[in-house]
Amino acid sequence: VERIKEVNSGKLIAFCDICIMDAFIIKGLKIIRGANGLFVSMPSEKGRDNKYYDTVFPKTKEIREELERIVLAEYNKDKVAPEQQGGFEEEGW
Repeated sequence: VERIKEVNSGKLIAFCDICIMDAFIIKGLKIIRGANGLFVSMPSEKGRDNKYYDTVFPKTKEIREELERIVLAEYNKDKVAPEQQGGFEEEGW
């Protein structure tokens, strides 16, 4: 995770940028408060029909889940008391 910027605007909690394999930076992921807790939304842009469409797609469900786990763990790291924090490693990213 390169950067997390909290905004707390309605359901939008924060924006996030990530670096993958020290080669690609993806900007504009969003941490959203949903009905079942926090989740990560992919970057998107508005189409001509005024709907928003994702511009980044994890290739598999497992990659999406791992990306979400990494982003939310980094976001929550500040929210946990230091003595409760465990070692967090971004394996594979």
